[in-house]
Amino acid sequence: MKIREQMNIVVVGHVDHGKSTVIGRLLADTGSLPSGKLEQVKVSCERNARPFEYAFLLDALKDEQAQGITIDTARCFFKTKKRDYIIIDAPGHVEFLKNMVSGAARAEAALLVIDAHEGIRENSRRHGYLIAMLGIPQVVVLVNKMDLVKFDQKVFESIATDYGSFLKQLGVSAKEFIPISARDGDNLAFASDKMKWYDGKTVLDHVDAFVKQQDDDAKPFRMPVQDVYKFTEKDDERRIITGTIETGTVAVGDDVTFLPSYKKSKISTIEGFNSPEVKTIGKGHATGFTLANELYLPRGEIMCKSKERHPMVGSRFRANIFWMARAPMIKNKKYKLKIASARVTVRLAEVLSCIDATDLSSIQGRQQIDRHDVAECILETTRAIAFDTIDDIQFTGRFVIVDNYDIAGGGIITHAINENDNAINRQINKRELHWDTGIVTPADRQSVFGHKAKFIVITGAEQSIALAKHLESSLVKSAKNAYFIGPSSLADGLDSDVVNETDNREEMMRRLGELARILTDAGLLFITALGDADTYDLQLLAGLTSPNEFIHVSIGGHEDGASANKIIISEKLNLSAMVVAIIGRLSQQEILLDYAI
Repeated sequence: MKIREQMNIVVVGHVDHGKSTVIGRLLADTGSLPSGKLEQVKVSCERNARPFEYAFLLDALKDEQAQGITIDTARCFFKTKKRDYIIIDAPGHVEFLKNMVSGAARAEAALLVIDAHEGIRENSRRHGYLIAMLGIPQVVVLVNKMDLVKFDQKVFESIATDYGSFLKQLGVSAKEFIPISARDGDNLAFASDKMKWYDGKTVLDHVDAFVKQQDDDAKPFRMPVQDVYKFTEKDDERRIITGTIETGTVAVGDDVTFLPSYKKSKISTIEGFNSPEVKTIGKGHATGFTLANELYLPRGEIMCKSKERHPMVGSRFRANIFWMARAPMIKNKKYKLKIASARVTVRLAEVLSCIDATDLSSIQGRQQIDRHDVAECILETTRAIAFDTIDDIQFTGRFVIVDNYDIAGGGIITHAINENDNAINRQINKRELHWDTGIVTPADRQSVFGHKAKFIVITGAEQSIALAKHLESSLVKSAKNAYFIGPSSLADGLDSDVVNETDNREEMMRRLGELARILTDAGLLFITALGDADTYDLQLLAGLTSPNEFIHVSIGGHEDGASANKIIISEKLNLSAMVVAIIGRLSQQEILLDYAI
């Protein structure tokens, strides 16, 4: 059986301008209602002495009908000869705009409703901004309740001119303005004989004329990692990487890369619960994968195919934000950013421009973003994330910002920007500018200790901690000034005030890097083991240790990743042989002077 094309459409507009009535009428006129539903609602209205309204077909919650406003996003379905539609009735009341953002997140087109009698309201402008901000490419504006202005053509044309100009300034090109009366069905599914001066298409005709976006299956593969499951029963040692595929397809045998860690592997199997074996899988499937080699992958990584275009990786980007919290978004305050499955600390680095949605006035020099403001700004995360711009892949180009567990804002990423000017680099520059030492030089310490100072981080297999301890022991027995500290010592000591979550990992890495800067300045060979460190962690630690030197020892790493600051150790060696191999490399690099095992 042929699968019919499907499209997501969001309906937005100011409260009481008739969004739900538009949808209810479309459902009724296309025969998409469940059998007897229309009659059931009409009987209910008669029983409660209320006039029937098509909006009641959507207002499922009793308190919504009592208040007369839609407070949550309702999804319903209707179909035409051309395709099936998922249509979203998004809240119009200013208090529920954050629900509207979530409702419109996956929309491919929008119907924006304006009351001909009330005209363009403040929320009408805000919804225009949200459509522009969310990158919804196709928009049709419905000028509703034309019966209240006696189907006056001049009223319609005035609204179309004013609001069309407004949308144009936002970079939104409305495909059409349509005069309608949703209550009576004028120009929705059928042309109206009350507005013969309008010779354009009906709403339904325009809906069918919307162009379907590129199939997500044809886009580069993206799967945010939700979790990793490990089985132990009956010698089952599988590690299953799980998540929902957002775009693209992937097959057994494909080379994959995980970002932002840049870890690589090959897909061994595609896993499912009580499902037949498959070799290929695509967009929309919640699934699992086993890999050719064991990787530590925290929640928030994005799995992509190695040979396809990758997401960008960075900690600074330009974004458009719509702020919804009562308290303003202020510079340098810490918030939580949620994008795909990643959760990371973020701060407002700079407000580039801020626009008042009521009059389009641009406010320059702002240091904060107030409630209901739309702003172009620069955001900075405390650790690198993987993302796409909104023009490339919408799912990985949209985000929400959380303040004190509440959704405070939403936005889209428009550009990645220069990584050099970030909070960590500024901190390092400030620290080094004011770094105050005694009169003992690094050369003095080197001559006494018989080695150069280094920060050695061991990663890889489970034996990384054991290897670090054996390395320390061997160095100390040879009268070298070496010191090991393990992750548990840091967690219960230096990091005891930090909640041990992925969100706070960047603070734990920052503190470790600052400790390494001090201990290497004291001339030590400072050693630690971080089995789960990713590329960003290592780059951060190297930067924080600077100007002193950092060495990464990777157990079972790829030889093509070897460098002067990276030592690759085979996981097949025993601990003693690993120690000998590391010391040999340190001697070759003249880090250890006159070393004898």
